Amino acid sequence: MQDAALRLKALMEQLLGAPLPVRIRAWDGSEAGPPEAPVLVVRNRRALRRLLWRPGELGLARAWVSGDLAVDGDLYAVLDMVAGLVWERGEDARTLRGALADREVRAAVRGLVRMAGPPLPPAPPREEVRRRTHLHTRRSDRRAISHHYDVGNDFYELVLGPSMVYSCAYWQSPESTLEEAQGDKLELIARKLDLKPGTRLLDVGCGWGSMAIHAAREHGASVVGVTLSQEQAAYARKRVADEGLTDRVEIRVQDYRDVGDGPYDAISSIGMAEHVGSERYLAYARALFALLRPGGRLLNHQIGRRPRRDESAYEIDEFIDAYVFPDGELAPVGRTVSQLETAGFEVRDVESIREHYGLTLRHWVANLEAGWPEAVRLTSPGRARVWRLYMAASALAFERNRIGVDQVLAVRTPDSGASGMPLRARTWN
Repeated sequence: MQDAALRLKALMEQLLGAPLPVRIRAWDGSEAGPPEAPVLVVRNRRALRRLLWRPGELGLARAWVSGDLAVDGDLYAVLDMVAGLVWERGEDARTLRGALADREVRAAVRGLVRMAGPPLPPAPPREEVRRRTHLHTRRSDRRAISHHYDVGNDFYELVLGPSMVYSCAYWQSPESTLEEAQGDKLELIARKLDLKPGTRLLDVGCGWGSMAIHAAREHGASVVGVTLSQEQAAYARKRVADEGLTDRVEIRVQDYRDVGDGPYDAISSIGMAEHVGSERYLAYARALFALLRPGGRLLNHQIGRRPRRDESAYEIDEFIDAYVFPDGELAPVGRTVSQLETAGFEVRDVESIREHYGLTLRHWVANLEAGWPEAVRLTSPGRARVWRLYMAASALAFERNRIGVDQVLAVRTPDSGASGMPLRARTWN
């Protein structure tokens, strides 16, 4: 008798203390749940073992990446529903995180254990990074950057599109194309930094060279871009050569801590500071301060999280740390501003563009889904699933204000106090 879905639905509702908003399709072909709801596909009993051995976010991620769990229908809708049941009820014992310690749901857990079959823990998917301490040494940072960015330039071209910009775009209109919005973001940064012919710009974490090329081509700047990714550097150098900008743009494989040829007139750090780590952030800010001339500007474009009740408690996003950004850390924007000021900067402008990132991510997900067979060929089925889940879940996180992204404009104001900033704020808009 095909009844696995009905049994699973009943046990999960008992476990969570709430009706399941999704429909379940089990490995025996049975289905249960709201008939019009998106379908969560539990392809085998191993999916249950993954959840039982690692309740919560990491167990769900392992089941998804391995293909033991899938979605038939709107992925965003399913993620939104799961977030409401699991991640956003952190103090409620009736969650997957607290289920094993809740007496009222132990019977449900025993029922799931019986359904799951052999009690051996499944091996994690091969795409998972072994957990390390967050040392943020030069060596560990190189390994983390390589894991994330050396997936293959062809894969990133498929996801990011022709702009090859891997950070939040700036949308003048929802009807703009992704390429237009990314071009507008680069131009916004250039105007905030007041780039002009001859301006010496350091682009920290230069990626595939888009900001460096834009600054040199559109504003006549002389640019040094640094990255820890060999694949990014090779790609960026070819782009620079194709644009005929080798006399104005130099791309280095270099740690920002090893840059010693300042002073620079301006520094852009776009989507890079998330890799620095909270313990080393002040040192990062001081290093950039030292590389700027008096009156020079820093544009720090950085993802931030909402403040926690207890900021002394160290927390990581298990899925992101294991599969996407090893050793990445997010901080509230207030802490970022304080650290920059402690390093000596005068912070002159903070602009939140949170909604812009949700829209950007939805375009990246659409690109990935449209090119799915090619994405799988270029990487692996598991790696492609990692990126689909990571980007779709991140889009919802930005839209629901769980995380944000801010552009912080800061100046190394000279002792005279002459910052060089315009009297009227935001003349770049």
